[in-house]
Amino acid sequence: MDSVSPDWYITRDLGVFLDRAGSFLRSEPALHTVQLTVTDELGRWGSATFGEEAPYFAWLAGRDGAVRATALRTPPHELNLTATTPEAADALAVRLAEAGHALPGVNGPADTAADFAAAWERRTGATAELTMRQRLYRLGTLTPPEPAPAGRARGATGDDRVLVARWKAEFSAAVGGWPMRDPDRWAESRLAHGGITFWETPEGTPVSMAGALPKVAGQIRVAPVYTPPALRGRGYAAAATAAVSHAARAARADEVLLFTDLANPTSNGLYQRIGYRPVRDFARHTFRT
Repeated sequence: MDSVSPDWYITRDLGVFLDRAGSFLRSEPALHTVQLTVTDELGRWGSATFGEEAPYFAWLAGRDGAVRATALRTPPHELNLTATTPEAADALAVRLAEAGHALPGVNGPADTAADFAAAWERRTGATAELTMRQRLYRLGTLTPPEPAPAGRARGATGDDRVLVARWKAEFSAAVGGWPMRDPDRWAESRLAHGGITFWETPEGTPVSMAGALPKVAGQIRVAPVYTPPALRGRGYAAAATAAVSHAARAARADEVLLFTDLANPTSNGLYQRIGYRPVRDFARHTFRT
């Protein structure tokens, strides 16, 4: 931080936010992957992409104009915050509380999310609960599983929309912790850019899927990875993830990323075996009144 006291600026205009903070977000694409991909989706699909209420955006800047941190919220989802100081997290909590914003929670780098959650408790009287610990991984040397399960990777098409939507709904229900996006609209947006890869059996039956968001600022994030419970433990998720990761590399992504739930040692071990390496821990805190 420079010696000049910074301040938070808030807007509902995506263009204004990207004009002011876009360079900051692109300066560290891996650490800012969520906000890069969220703003990209909003630009592609409109302000109602994540919910009926309009999203809002914030950036922290000193009098020199340099952006030091950003935040955004796409209601009904929680606030997403980039890394910042405890003092800046408290200042944002004050701004949002005084403006009458109700927040269901916060998500961001683990230390910053904890700082904001504590500030929100102090400023509003809400109770914050740590509800998910995540780890961001970056792909190093891709090492596909050997032996691979029988079958092959296949890109999903419009004919697969019903299955993609159903598996997205099942994934969201299993993970929990945030409001579910409309599965049909989600499937439409992913299929529009070829963002779903299946692993299918030799007979042509899909048994696992791995998604990928469009490339933004040189990074592609893999999400979600889902195998129905009855089909797990057969290597399908590893094969699907390796296939979509290879496709991301073939698309000349500078960085291929994914998040895992630290409560799931199976998935964390799987991704590391195929070449993903830890970058930073993130956390979600849920607010209750």
